[in-house]
Amino acid sequence: MHAVDLIERKRNGEELSADDVRELIAAYVRGDVPDYQAAAFLMAVWFRGLTPAETYAMTDAMVASGVTVDLAARLGRRVVDKHSTGGVGDKITIAVGPVVAACGVPFGKMSGRGLGHTGGTLDKLESIPGFRVELTTDELVEQTREIGIAVAGQTADLVPADRKLYALRDVTATIDQDSLIAASIMSKKIAAGASAVVLDVKVGKGAFMRTVDGARKLAQEMRALGEQAGMDVVCVLTDMDQPLGRAVGNALEVREAWEALSGGGPADLRELVVGEAAQLLALSDLGVDEEEGRRRVETVLEDGSALATYDRWVRAQGGDPDPARLPVAPVVLEVTAPVAGYVHELGAREVAAAAMELGAGREVAGAPVDHAVGVVCIRKRGEEVASGEPLAEIHARDGAAAARAETALLAAYEIGVGEPEPRPLVLEVLR
Repeated sequence: MHAVDLIERKRNGEELSADDVRELIAAYVRGDVPDYQAAAFLMAVWFRGLTPAETYAMTDAMVASGVTVDLAARLGRRVVDKHSTGGVGDKITIAVGPVVAACGVPFGKMSGRGLGHTGGTLDKLESIPGFRVELTTDELVEQTREIGIAVAGQTADLVPADRKLYALRDVTATIDQDSLIAASIMSKKIAAGASAVVLDVKVGKGAFMRTVDGARKLAQEMRALGEQAGMDVVCVLTDMDQPLGRAVGNALEVREAWEALSGGGPADLRELVVGEAAQLLALSDLGVDEEEGRRRVETVLEDGSALATYDRWVRAQGGDPDPARLPVAPVVLEVTAPVAGYVHELGAREVAAAAMELGAGREVAGAPVDHAVGVVCIRKRGEEVASGEPLAEIHARDGAAAARAETALLAAYEIGVGEPEPRPLVLEVLR
């Protein structure tokens, strides 16, 4: 195998054989193919794309680059998982996992950290005092067996090819290519060993996929990869023009997820938690359809079972589940409406920029985050506000940081005359 020949053929639009793709990925992980050649290949893929066969070969090679976990075989049960393509204020996993586990379905997940404008589940969980995200595979399996849920960081030996390729894509402007995104996400889902997964594909100004057509195409690629690997996959296309829920920032989002598990929380957050948990129950071994799954989800939210499962889960990973123990920012600045009217737009990316300004996110992998800071959007799209009434709260480390974030946050709001037309949260479901 000569890497330069494969780069040239892909640059010219030729289809590579599965063996060629697998050997190229394996050689890159071994160090036989240098970064500059792998970068050239990624750029050729960005321009020319991959066929379905090439995409599956790449996914398969990435899975084979490290260890794999067969959760279902080790637990003797179907294990479910949920993944988001990345959004603003997306704390769904923290609520969906305990709900599903409270309904008697094992939920085992390896998750990631935030980068850029999107938040990461591990960063949110680490805002819980004492919470440990580094679990061995055996610990992940045993905790899922005993508690019904475990969420941990990706181990170093799981899909190392993805880690190397993603770092290279990040610095070569090749992140936003459908087949590369699909292979990256699904290689980790397949290697982590869940039997079924719900993929929450974000669509809009605060998402990687800006249009429904683009999100649908990505969802179809991911579904096909999962099905070829024997996994059941449901894709839910959801709106990300504005943040999900009201809280954006690690501890603030954990507190909001806790509120949802307590039977409250914002309506849009509850809608997705109930809907996606019901879909996971329908994919489980309980033998229920989505309608019955929804009924069971509503029950565990109302009778306290979901919240009790959250408590057991957090304690099992060394954390304190009491929301009063979450870190609190020393400065809270109320942002008021400059004019009266209805919120016509609340830009998710601009809200994320304000949270980043405060230190809630990171631009460079491995950089620290401030778990206490963030934004709470008191008014969202379609809600009325009077001049001088609160639009949002900024939770900051100091007054100067709060003032800088205020400028970014006000730019996120568009207030106009008349109530805007409502927009659906769930745009499409692919089964």
